[in-house]
Amino acid sequence: MSHVPPPISESAALVARDGAALGDAEAPVLDVDRVTKTYPGEPPVKALREASLTIGPGELVGIVGPSGSGKTTLLQLMGTLDRPTSGRVRITGLDVATMADDDVAYLRATRIGFIFQQFFLAEHSTALDNVADGLLYAGIPVGQRRERALDALQLVGLADRPHARPTQLSGGQRQRVAIARALVGRPAIVLADEPTGNLDQATGQSILDLVGQLHQAGSTIVVITHDHAIAERMPRKIEILDGRIVADTRTASPDPS
Repeated sequence: MSHVPPPISESAALVARDGAALGDAEAPVLDVDRVTKTYPGEPPVKALREASLTIGPGELVGIVGPSGSGKTTLLQLMGTLDRPTSGRVRITGLDVATMADDDVAYLRATRIGFIFQQFFLAEHSTALDNVADGLLYAGIPVGQRRERALDALQLVGLADRPHARPTQLSGGQRQRVAIARALVGRPAIVLADEPTGNLDQATGQSILDLVGQLHQAGSTIVVITHDHAIAERMPRKIEILDGRIVADTRTASPDPS
């Protein structure tokens, strides 16, 4: 059962009702247009330099670069956690630059899912509650939040551990809970920041397999990584260096699993 939360302003109402943007298979989910990010200092630091990229529905993309390349800054801008110094970021056609901060927060809560290296789970809450909390800012009643959280846990293979706390779960299971939390809001795009960084190789492999399965099921996912081997597994690989996108390639026969 779907539920559209009450809009908080005119632009938030647009977020809530523009189903056409989400349903149009040709419309970009994410459009980064000539984005620059400069941090003040002596001298100022240009973390991004006129970066442009477009991601369509159902894509699985790896963004790869060394430490200091600008990939974290790009992630923050794509996720609307920060605003560019110049250029435009559009999420499902909505220009973040034209929106008030509250409306951007609403868009982030309803259109973007985040997966982080550190999991960021509440240690004293169950897996179910951690996932359901991903819907706190979407205006969904508590009963529906828990139902959708159970569905999301089933999707990541943890339907049998809804009442386990993070301290009772392995690293891989905790990351699966974090992935379920990112997916529970049915976002237009999921941004995964080094999702295997805190895991051993075998567990990391299982998480990448899960990412591949979610992509095959239709999720739009961007994986940010420093590891070229991980990026090579993606159907599309974007390389960033010194704040610039220097390569954007696609594989002929993608096989992320």
